[in-house]
Amino acid sequence: RFQQVQSMMYDLMEWRSQLLSGTLPKDELKELKQKVTSKIDYGNKILELDLIVRDEDGNILDPDKTSVISLFHAHEEATNKITERIKEEMQSKDQPDYASYSRMSSSPTHSLYVFVRNFVCRIGEDAELFMSLYDPQKLTIISENYLVRWGSRGFPKEIDMLNNLKVVFTDLGNKDLSRDKIYLVCQIVRVGRMDLKDSNSKKYTQGLRRPFGVAG
Repeated sequence: RFQQVQSMMYDLMEWRSQLLSGTLPKDELKELKQKVTSKIDYGNKILELDLIVRDEDGNILDPDKTSVISLFHAHEEATNKITERIKEEMQSKDQPDYASYSRMSSSPTHSLYVFVRNFVCRIGEDAELFMSLYDPQKLTIISENYLVRWGSRGFPKEIDMLNNLKVVFTDLGNKDLSRDKIYLVCQIVRVGRMDLKDSNSKKYTQGLRRPFGVAG
């Protein structure tokens, strides 16, 4: 059972990377989504979890908007499909699964671990730091942002995060590793007054977000 689930998890991880890559044509994307939902439903069945019924596009059916009879038929159809899949799996059970080993050895997924030790920049106000991976050749950000809120006194706003600011940028493919350069870029946003020189505490506004700088 463990090896069964392990093999399915490898499949799902690989397909997830393909879905996130954004390079698949529309028809292949739809086909891959169906493969993913089919694999999840099959996994739920062999682990004796609840059966989730879906429409043709793989979306979960809303019981509030679907009639009882339609839900029953959907359950019946899903159960038959999964039962067929289990029969197929049982027949090919005795054959060694070399595919999962080769997939792992040539996995297209890589990760980058970043540990933020300190941020030194004299601002005088709170700041938000947005860290992301950037391709300077294509002038585009290739990851999601990691946000750190930094206080005006030179410490993280959440003081319990001191010495614990860690992030993993995941789902980097072989295509990303073959780029000429990848920069780790930090965008700095100042949070506070409109004008830093304004010293009249009654006059100045608070909580305004202003671009302050970028490092990279």
